[in-house]
Amino acid sequence: MSDEEITLTAGDAEATVQPGNGGRVGGLRIGGVDLLRQGERFGCFPMVPWCGRVRDGRFLDGGVVRQLPLNAPPHAIHGTVRDRAWRTARTSTAEAVLTCELTDPWPHPGRVTQVVALTEDALTLTMSVETYESSFPAQIGWHPWFNRNLGGEDVRLDFDPAWQEERGDDHLPTGNRLDPKPGPWDDCFGMPGGVDVTLTWPGQLELKVTSREEWVVVYDEQAEAVCVEPQTGPPNGLNTLPRLVTPLEPLEATTTWSWRRL
Repeated sequence: MSDEEITLTAGDAEATVQPGNGGRVGGLRIGGVDLLRQGERFGCFPMVPWCGRVRDGRFLDGGVVRQLPLNAPPHAIHGTVRDRAWRTARTSTAEAVLTCELTDPWPHPGRVTQVVALTEDALTLTMSVETYESSFPAQIGWHPWFNRNLGGEDVRLDFDPAWQEERGDDHLPTGNRLDPKPGPWDDCFGMPGGVDVTLTWPGQLELKVTSREEWVVVYDEQAEAVCVEPQTGPPNGLNTLPRLVTPLEPLEATTTWSWRRL
């Protein structure tokens, strides 16, 4: 793993990007306070070419059943690129563009591009998946670990989903949709108007996670951090709601985190 770190700055906001560590955003500091949990597996990593768990690591690819490595037995989880070194295509004071080739164990050659863009009051992440040859199903998502506590009161989560995916004992959606239940959560929610989740650290900061995509996984069962994960489909979506990447049509998604001081 390369220890290259790119630092982006805008006003009193500073983001660090780690191409060699899965193309992740390693830190986001506002006025010197880091909003993201620190550590090699934390920060915010891209989930590509799938998000969350794939049941038994198998998915239907055209007429072929593909088998992925079971990195969260009995399932495969969070894609392949978070464990890869990405290449830095270009950087400026407030923007970094990274690329990563899709290779084995993913069965199709392709390329992922991620743009990390910082302004004084927002961080925007944009990702695309392209194929050189055959079409294939894919998903895009992000997995940020926001610190539960910034030195004051614990963070509060506010969002108004249209439904919650019922979660089976295997942690995968059953296909049933429920009225949203109170947390704690390790659950997927539907927001047909686009993802819109507000994290509030009382008296300190309000941060909005938004995306045009309509799926978000919220995970807040850990003491140190909460995760708000916009994605292009639900867990196991390679099987239940595949988005097709074709030579003419890449898959693209964007999420923006915007903040204001309280």
